[in-house]
Amino acid sequence: MENGQHIEFEFIEWGSVKYIQSLALRYEVLRKPLGMIFDPAIFPEEKGDIHLVANHGDWLVGCMILSTVGNDMKMRQVAVANKYRRNRVGARMVASAEAQAIEMGKQKMVLHARDSALDFYLSLGYNIVGDQFEEVGISHHRMEKSFV
Repeated sequence: MENGQHIEFEFIEWGSVKYIQSLALRYEVLRKPLGMIFDPAIFPEEKGDIHLVANHGDWLVGCMILSTVGNDMKMRQVAVANKYRRNRVGARMVASAEAQAIEMGKQKMVLHARDSALDFYLSLGYNIVGDQFEEVGISHHRMEKSFV
């Protein structure tokens, strides 16, 4: 992996083969550890979103969803395969997402971070906004980063 140097990032189409692969990665990293089942009802809800993935050769190793919320962009469902963590894959994926948001004229990026991800987002310049809350049965914080 050499610190993620051979990772390529791309925006993919909803419903594509890589989209289906991203669903599998999201299940493995985000849902399975919480005992959540795969829910195909999410398919239509994500059709209008922007889907970003990280590839290492033929392997999809990271993914996230970007949703337009007024003048802001919301980052969600961020997942990096366990084997590729701590190699700056997530940080580079976030940087790609921020560049896309800026190109689209968005004022800030917002997200709901699990407590386990707070330090990661703080290290990338995100700020905690408001009080801790529960989502999908675990503690989260709203975070944001302004582009203006």
